[in-house]
This record gives sequence, C-alpha cells and structure tokens, in this order.
Amino acid sequence: MDPVIVVGAGPVGLTLALALARYEVPVTVLDEASYRSAEQQEGRLARTVVLRPETAALLERLGCATTEGTRWTGWRTLHRRSVVAHVPFAAPGAGEAQRKPDETDDHEGDGDPGATPAEPSPLHLPQHALTRELCAALAGEADVRIVRDSRLTMLKQDPSGVTVHTGGDNGTQWRAGYLVGCDGARSVVRKLLGARFPGRTAVERHAVAALRAELPWPGEAVLHRSPPRGGEVTARPLPGGVWRLDWPLPPDGELVTPDALLARVNDALGVWCGEVPTYDLLDTGVHAVHHRLARRWRSGRAFLAGDAAHLLGALGTQGLDEGLKDAENLAWKLALAWHHGGSDALLDSYQAERRGAVAARLRAADRTLPAVRGQGGWRSVRRVVVPGAARGHDMVLTEGHLGRGLLGTPAVYARTPLVPAAPPASSVTVGTAIGEQVADVAVTAPDGSDTRLRDRLGGDLLVVLVAPGTGVWERRHWMGAGLMPRLAAAVSALPMAAELLVTEGYPGADAHTVLVVRPDGHLVAALAGVRPAELYACADAARGGAAGAGEAAGASEEEATAASEATANR
Repeated sequence: MDPVIVVGAGPVGLTLALALARYEVPVTVLDEASYRSAEQQEGRLARTVVLRPETAALLERLGCATTEGTRWTGWRTLHRRSVVAHVPFAAPGAGEAQRKPDETDDHEGDGDPGATPAEPSPLHLPQHALTRELCAALAGEADVRIVRDSRLTMLKQDPSGVTVHTGGDNGTQWRAGYLVGCDGARSVVRKLLGARFPGRTAVERHAVAALRAELPWPGEAVLHRSPPRGGEVTARPLPGGVWRLDWPLPPDGELVTPDALLARVNDALGVWCGEVPTYDLLDTGVHAVHHRLARRWRSGRAFLAGDAAHLLGALGTQGLDEGLKDAENLAWKLALAWHHGGSDALLDSYQAERRGAVAARLRAADRTLPAVRGQGGWRSVRRVVVPGAARGHDMVLTEGHLGRGLLGTPAVYARTPLVPAAPPASSVTVGTAIGEQVADVAVTAPDGSDTRLRDRLGGDLLVVLVAPGTGVWERRHWMGAGLMPRLAAAVSALPMAAELLVTEGYPGADAHTVLVVRPDGHLVAALAGVRPAELYACADAARGGAAGAGEAAGASEEEATAASEATANR
C-alpha cells in the first residue's frame, strides 16, 4: 500500500509521522518551507509551548527527548498589594501552600488553586527545541521521508488513495494511501478539500518577552493580577534562568512599541523584585489568538489536524497541546486502517472525538472570556462566577494554564462511536468513565516486568485484569491459576492485536474487573470477570467494526467463546 502523506513539518505533523512510524507505517512528510527558513526559527525563545503531563509522556514514549523543557514546581498568584503562593505540585509532606495577605487584601470569590491535589505540572519548552528533537527522533526511522520546499497545488482522491501535486524545487506527483493536513492556520490542504473554517479573529492579543533574570520564585510559574500597567501578567520558567512573560493587550489593536514593551517588563520586574534587576532581553513578539474550528476534519482518505483543524489559545488554553492529541488519536486509527483496512466508523471517530473535544474547549473559553476580560477592568468583574461553575477568575486562569478545570481538563470521549452500541451485561463502574483517559497505575507486563499502564500505550489494545495479591507471587505461579488461562485465551482470540496486563488495583474497581483500554489510553469498557463474547464485542467496537463484510465483527457469543476455549486447550 502507498505511504501516508503528512503535509506540514511542524510539531503536529512530525509527531504524527513518528507515531505512525512506531506502527510500521511508511510516511512521507511534505513541507513548503525550505531548510533555510526552517533553521531561521531557531532561537525564538518568545515562541514556546506548554504541554500537559500526559502529552509530554506521549512524546517521551515516541522517543522524543524533552530535556530542554521545564516543569514548574509551583504556581503563584500575585495581587497588587499582596501575595498568595500556591504550590499545587509539591510532593506530600514537602510543604503546604502559604498565603501572605496584608491589611488591604480581599479575596472573596477568588477560589483556592492551592487546594488542588499534588500532581505533575505541565512542561514548558521552546517550540524550536521540540521541533528539533522530533526531527532527531525521526532521523532513525528508515520509512519516514521529509521533503522540504514542497507546496501542494492539487489534491485528488479515488477509492484506493490520494494523488497530490507539489510545486517548488521538489515539484512532482505523489501518491498516498491516506493524507493528513498538518499545515497550519492557512492550511492549503483544508482549502483544497473545501472545508469551511468559521470562527472569530483576534479574540485576544498578547505581548510576549523572553528574558534571562533572577526572580524571587525560581522554578515557579506566576500569575500577577492587576499589575501597575495593563491586565494580568503571566511568567513561566524555561531552562537556564530564562522566563517567558505574557501580557494581554487591549482589544483595540493598538501597536506595541519597543519602549512600551520595555516599560511593561520593567514594571513587572520592579514589583516582583523590589527594584528592576539586571536582565537580558532575549526575544519579543506580539501574537493574536484566534478561535476557529473546521467544519469537516475528514474527507474520504484526507484528514486535518492541529492548527489546520482548529485555532484556540485564550485564557491559557494550549492549541499545540490539542494538536498533539489530534496526532495521538489519529495515528493508531490510520495504522489499523493501513495494515488491516479501516471501517468508516473507525475513521469517522477521529472527527467525532477530537472535534467534539476542541469544540467543548472553545465553548468554555468563549463563555468565560467576557467575564474575565469584561469592561471596567479586572477588579470590577473578578467576583463574577463563571456560569455553571463556582470558580473565581484566579482559579479559571490558573486552571487554564495548568491544563485543568473548565479550560484544560483532558478530553473525555463520552459520545465516541468506538464502544459497544449497548453496554455489555457484565459492565461495572470504576473510577474512570467510559471514554476517559485511564489512571496511570502500576501493571505487570507479559514478560513479568513491572511498569506503568501509560507506558504501554501507543501499541496494541490493552486488556487489564485487576487482581489484588499478584505482586506477592512470581508470574509463573499466577499465569496458570484462577481466571488467567481463560482470560489469556480470550485475549488471543480478539479481532485486533491486544496485550494482557495485570494490576494490583485500580481506582473504584473490584477484584477480577477487566478493563479494555484503547491504544491512546481511553477506556472502552470495564467488565466483571472474564466474558469472552463481551470482551470480543468491546474489541470489535474499539476497531470500529470490520472493514469489510465477512470478517468476524458479527461473531456470535458461541463463536467467540469457542475460539477462546480452543486457544486455552492448545
């Protein structure tokens, strides 16, 4: 079969190519930028990315080093006349959040980000560093080819694939089994597919400065509410004592002069440090945040991902993080379709899941924005509660930057088509909802090694048995005891490749619960005990049903049970 063509060699396109390569799918990456223009992006420290912990873990599983990034150790909300220090990432016993109010402080309705349970913080790194590390990881992939200076001029589909023409020095004709447009906000692929891209322009504007300085809170991210000049200021640490500072600008589109930007920098540093410290200004910029969502993310064998499919970024929401989640969601589905044929249900599920998740994020930001950025300044509106949530504005902004709450909680594919049409009879409720990302519990792998559940993602379907006490015994003792032989046989008879794991416990799950987990870590089902037919139905639903008539998607309970028992007796 022809390779998959990925259009665009930005972080989303490169991540998708790397994920497909891990599934042994050949990939051709076409990028309109020349090598020289790509190299010119080096050193733009005002252009950074913030990734949720689970997204950073995805990159690490793919072999992309993220050592040039920083996980901040805490989050501080600064007020003009007082300080509230929040440390939501401190390990238990490492210290409590501290509050240092003064006589004039008033915080009614602000919420308390310090009450958030300890958990890993987001990863902050320069975008050019991420791109470079992705290219380094792809350098070892023989079946991935990156072709620069290749701008699409034509796209045509037929039942067996996609044909494209490119201009530039490498202008020629290319053939693909599938094509994914990861070519940014001005996507040529989207235009050639005729997909509408409605939304709003310049929802927010921000001035950005990257500088090297010593601040009073090394390693902590900062939200400064009501600074002396303009709206709030955010500061996030980067390696080497570098900080990125952001200020929201007035919506009237006024120009930001170098003197005005320096005044904002000096104001912020002077308030934080008592006086303006010595600092090196490394990079500056102004960027506008747009909110747009493509109507169609799939057209036959062509797909959209990343900024080609959506634009967002107001109030701390992270567009690139969402783009990398697009790549993770689409990679295993395209790989399954490329190797074994994919049903329309499988391929359509990409748009249903990811477009729904991004649309929910955009709706939350659009609902919140008028209150947080309303007329009359921050103080006149900061006690207004976001509709449907008892959250003050400090909490809303903090959670957006931390990837939590209304603006940042990881997506739950509650309406995914990749689950059985009717819940299996043995379904049980656990601490993870169907369609939600699974908890990262300790598991035992087939070779007897101990690992983490999320470390096994990105490959086959996962079937996890909750079996308290197995950690006490060697694997050779419990693999042939109790439920294991029958469960192992049922797993081997599934209609898609699956890996059997065992865990001592899972949140909200009783002993002998069986979890079915997709390659991207979302829960398909939780079953009580070993039910081969129901397990088969869940795996079949996860692959979107059979790609063609005559496959085993409609296997009866007798057929599924017979297949597993026959395997067990071998």
